[in-house]
Amino acid sequence: MSHYDALLIVSFGGPEKREDVIPFLENVLRGRNVPRERMLEVAEHYYHFDGRSPINDQNRALIEALRAVVKIPIYWGNRNWHPLLADTTRQMRDDGIKRVVAFVTSAFGSYSGCRQYIEDIENARGQLRIDKIRPFSAHPKFIEAMTDRVRTALAELPQERLVFTAHSVPLSMAESSPYVRELEQACAAVAQGVGRIGRNDWKLVYQSRSGPPGQPWLEPDIGDYLRDIRSDVVVVPIGFLSDHMEVLYDLDTEARALCVELGVKMVRAGTVGTHPAMIEMIAELVEQDHAPCAEGCCAAPRRPAASGLKAGPTG
Repeated sequence: MSHYDALLIVSFGGPEKREDVIPFLENVLRGRNVPRERMLEVAEHYYHFDGRSPINDQNRALIEALRAVVKIPIYWGNRNWHPLLADTTRQMRDDGIKRVVAFVTSAFGSYSGCRQYIEDIENARGQLRIDKIRPFSAHPKFIEAMTDRVRTALAELPQERLVFTAHSVPLSMAESSPYVRELEQACAAVAQGVGRIGRNDWKLVYQSRSGPPGQPWLEPDIGDYLRDIRSDVVVVPIGFLSDHMEVLYDLDTEARALCVELGVKMVRAGTVGTHPAMIEMIAELVEQDHAPCAEGCCAAPRRPAASGLKAGPTG
């Protein structure tokens, strides 16, 4: 029996039609010194899909799957688009909810993927007690789900190199968090799970960098890496729980076009999404008590990521 009155799914949010795109990006950029031309450039990624990010539909699918196994009410609030977190917590208070467990759709520890969500929850919770589940990239069921997705992809290109991808972040953000370490450990576990144990069997690269040229971000970029190796690859977006815009555009559109240009084959592994192991994991975590992260964990980067459009997974 859960100690909590409700489960709260917390996510980044994304637009659902063309008219939403600019207001959504303005929400993402509020308080940041980003040129409007850069915002309009990123807006074109969304217009490529008629303005609809997949993230909200994927959160709806996640909630639907969880309703079959989680016996407490489930609510959903986003950082940057409807349903907004503050509106959701207001509804929870009106419904008489007191104690809440929050699952954030981000598996790895970083400022943008963990600490910033803690701040969002704190700002929105009012009198609610909300305990956030910690990043879960080492959980056996997350590894099981990701391994299964990779195994399916390898059926199409059995002998090819695994290229794991995650959202690039500024080096200053990476240095204040366990982000890279957790990614490397998860990649190694998944690679081992499909029998790829050699150092040349897999590589962790980064994608979706957005910042001024002079600001150091995590590398190598997937495009640069593909140009370097010029060989068939299985791309594994381990840093994303579902097919965010960065997966659909940066991988399925741009990286795939680059592979065609290079004359190499690319198979993209699925994200964990609503894999049964993920649903089991979340249901188990809902039944547990969750202590807060250590003070100062995943601190904000020394050099603000505000100079770029995004510094972590979006929609």
